Amino acid sequence: MKIPGLAPMSRDDYGRYRSEAVGIPVLAGAACHLVIEGYDDDANREDFDAAVAAFLTLDRDALAAAAPAIFGYYQDVVYWLADDEVPVLIGGPDSVLDHVHPGPEVVVARDLRRDRRVYVSVECECDWEPEHGLQIVFRDGATVTKVGPFDGHLTNAAAYARDDLEGIVYHGHGLR
Repeated sequence: MKIPGLAPMSRDDYGRYRSEAVGIPVLAGAACHLVIEGYDDDANREDFDAAVAAFLTLDRDALAAAAPAIFGYYQDVVYWLADDEVPVLIGGPDSVLDHVHPGPEVVVARDLRRDRRVYVSVECECDWEPEHGLQIVFRDGATVTKVGPFDGHLTNAAAYARDDLEGIVYHGHGLR
């Protein structure tokens, strides 16, 4: 299978398509495998092609725009931890991305439960939350539309089964 902009893809053990590792500009050039879920059964495969193309052309500015939301997640984790357990002190949104480390796979999948758009989900390690990490989701591969602990959901509306969370990038818990 071939998606424009990627070398031919192979099947993994779960029947998904997997690319060779490619440098991802928006992730500071991190080498990641793109994993495509549900491609063969999808009637609009061109949506996957477009999402991958958009994602591969993003630069670091797209992620920097989400830094305030990512910093909000960091602040909530700091609130939850006892003062002596805070693993890293981050001064603000301008430095939060220095503490984010993308994982080896980027998953591209269609939201089959809600808006039917194609999303690109990046699971990251982060210095402040080693247990739950950080998930960054890009709608149509172009815009960050969800950040927070990795839960596998593509939107906050889907994660919490709440329509009022549609379009909310980080759903904190009002602790701060």
